[in-house]
Amino acid sequence: MGNTSCSCEYCQLKNIFFAHVKSDELTNICDLKVERSYSKGESIIQEGDPITEFVYMKKGLVKLSKASIDGKDQIISFSKPFDFVSLLSVFSSTQYKYSVTAIEPTTVCILQLDVVRKYAESNALFAMDMMSNISQMTDKIIQDSLEIKRKHLKGRIAHVLLYFSDYIYKKDEFELPISRREIAEYIGMTTENVIRTLSEFRKDEIIKIFGKAILIADKKRLKSISEFG
Repeated sequence: MGNTSCSCEYCQLKNIFFAHVKSDELTNICDLKVERSYSKGESIIQEGDPITEFVYMKKGLVKLSKASIDGKDQIISFSKPFDFVSLLSVFSSTQYKYSVTAIEPTTVCILQLDVVRKYAESNALFAMDMMSNISQMTDKIIQDSLEIKRKHLKGRIAHVLLYFSDYIYKKDEFELPISRREIAEYIGMTTENVIRTLSEFRKDEIIKIFGKAILIADKKRLKSISEFG
């Protein structure tokens, strides 16, 4: 993990998050903000840690997970750049209710929580943007969870492949950033079921597998399986 200072003037996050902050205030925020870089597999937020910082992604990909009673991880969701990974607990609790782990090299921007709270208390439009982003993130997690639960095994795995193809990478050939075990944790199935189903998709020429790389060869069939499977 590495810390660096960062420039806010031309950052895309300025328009998404700081649109209603004055230029001089943005300069002050930029002086206080740092970037942290994480390698794949590194923990960014640990469940149970005290919430002292506000974290949002600049680049990379992360998974949100929660430990179950038996000590196993349950993956809640995945987040890509400009998702606000610390929003879900940041104003409702003093401790994180979930963990955030990099599944690709990831860079996040960090502000101390009291700085964000100060702007939320004094700037109504800033606070409204915050609430809007919290709602969008929560809605996404709920929608994805319900979508997966209504499907059978093959439909769930098809959904995951299409999620990475259409939402994360926006192409039909990509390196799957999570293991078969992590797919199983996300969809609530066993690792063996995931491996077997991917093999069946390959045998049926719906996908091609080259190590960690996936090529969706028949997207129409995969979408049909996702919808009706």
